[in-house]
Amino acid sequence: MRLPSLATLAPAARRRLTPRRVGVRLTLLYGALFLVSGAILLAITYVLVARSPGGDLLVGGADGELLTAPGGTPAEEGVPGAQAPLAPGDLAAQLRAQADRQRHAALRQLLVQSGIALALMVVVSAALGWLVAVRALRPLRTMTGTIRRISAHNIHERLAVRGPADELKVLADTVDGLLGRLDAALDSHRRFVANAAHELRTPLTLEHALLEESLIDREATTESFRANFERLLAISEQQARLLESLLTLSSSQHGLEHREPLDVSLIAEWVLHAARPEIERRELRAEPVIGPAAAMGDPVLVQSLLAHLVDNAVRHNTPGGHLEIATRTRGGRAVVTVANSGPPVPPEQVQRLFEPFQRLGRTASEGHGLGLAIVHAVAVAHEAGISARARAGGGLAVEVAFPAPPDHAGGHGMDIAQLDNGTGLR
Repeated sequence: MRLPSLATLAPAARRRLTPRRVGVRLTLLYGALFLVSGAILLAITYVLVARSPGGDLLVGGADGELLTAPGGTPAEEGVPGAQAPLAPGDLAAQLRAQADRQRHAALRQLLVQSGIALALMVVVSAALGWLVAVRALRPLRTMTGTIRRISAHNIHERLAVRGPADELKVLADTVDGLLGRLDAALDSHRRFVANAAHELRTPLTLEHALLEESLIDREATTESFRANFERLLAISEQQARLLESLLTLSSSQHGLEHREPLDVSLIAEWVLHAARPEIERRELRAEPVIGPAAAMGDPVLVQSLLAHLVDNAVRHNTPGGHLEIATRTRGGRAVVTVANSGPPVPPEQVQRLFEPFQRLGRTASEGHGLGLAIVHAVAVAHEAGISARARAGGGLAVEVAFPAPPDHAGGHGMDIAQLDNGTGLR
């Protein structure tokens, strides 16, 4: 019965027959390389020896005496068994034939002995290759064991491989960097969950207190019930805004599902128009400087970014203050800047404002501390640069620079009606 060849086996069967250990594969590779190089060396030596010229053949003596065939004696008249003398030409032919036989025997012996030596050296090279592979892979096994021990509970541990800056050291440093980023992400996730739970627990506690007050107050009137229900409705709306902000933040952190040409200036005009009633109610002065700013991105998320920037500038302002919103193109990039007057912001605390639930001493009535976190998430999703600085007279200035679109054409053709009118300010 014929056995199937490796090429005719199923891929799964071929994978089972293929050595899985890297050490075994390296040993086979070392042995195969030595076998191929040894065979090539043997072939070259054999060819060189086979093609080497033989020695000169001398026939006849110096005085012209006759020579006999190899192994014979000169013929003497009347001596039985003596060989007849040979002519120089016949003797030369016999000597050449004998030399050829000896040459072929020597080449055959060279080939056999070299083959035996090559086989022995293949075994020795395989053993040495195994030792070299085991020694070379020892740091990888150590790193693998350390990585397997690392979990969410001890993710602060690192490989900390020491030695020259070779490929293994670079790999270990790369893994340490990845573990550092995962550690930071898990820590940020834990803080986010804790802060979100706290933000949601506070209104739920207040709702429970209002409902309990309405139930235990036997002298409650219709007006008191109505007042409690109005407060419950306001708390419910506040929770809805919080959940909507959390959903926006989560969707922004997942990246963009699609991109399309857009003009940031059109979105800025729409956002400013939507915020106009609140701006007038707070007696603020809006100073728009709107210029064309073509970009590529998600219009709904860009609208959310601008809406939260404007909402932050309106909420954290002073009565009679002002806010500025400007869009322009700089170096092919769409740049939007929102600045506002307001209470002084410590410069060293500016970056904290882009983390979730950071209010810097502000009360929950002024927002949940998610606005600038959403701005940062949307900017990161668009690969846009974002910077902020505290203004000397109080307030904050935030600038977002979107990447240059591959084709500026078509970026101005977006209609304001394409925006999601249901997003609004949060």
